[in-house]
Amino acid sequence: MFIQTETTPNPETLKFLPGEDVSPSGPREFRAAEEAGASPLAQALFAIDGVARVYFGADFVTVTKASADLDWKHLKAPILAAIMDHYTQAEPLYLDADGSGAAEHDSAVYEGDAAQIVAEIKDLLDTRIRPAVAQDGGDILFDRFEPDSGVVWLHLRGACSGCPSSSATLKAGVENMLKHYVPEVTRVEQAL
Repeated sequence: MFIQTETTPNPETLKFLPGEDVSPSGPREFRAAEEAGASPLAQALFAIDGVARVYFGADFVTVTKASADLDWKHLKAPILAAIMDHYTQAEPLYLDADGSGAAEHDSAVYEGDAAQIVAEIKDLLDTRIRPAVAQDGGDILFDRFEPDSGVVWLHLRGACSGCPSSSATLKAGVENMLKHYVPEVTRVEQAL
């Protein structure tokens, strides 16, 4: 098995491509070792000293190190070994049935014009924005829309979370695109 690695715009995060499906049921992020109980692979990665965050995309894994002081040349080999062991042992990625693990961020119910606006925002996110940020090992999820102010709140995950260029991505990229296609959007903010 050959696992490719790619750098991401976030210097604290590397993207690992095992050449197989990782999380076909949808992306999932583990922000701490305490959350990793649902996944044998996430548990194995958090067992490596210096791993701070793990994100599973459709065909990749991103791993974020705990601090800039840690060197990737010391972390990369044990991470590659953990991923390789997982796939060679054919373990399930998730212990829960569907792998979703967490509720959707968007729990609000929108009515009337707001429902249409939210549908347009989600469509743009899914068709144009999320595929682009997935190439860099990250993801952006819709959190909520405030119809009165026109503010869209988004969650950044994977390599996007904590990335030095994430605010530029949100403002110059995502905000401009949403404002162009959905005139009701006035601003985009990151939900924490």
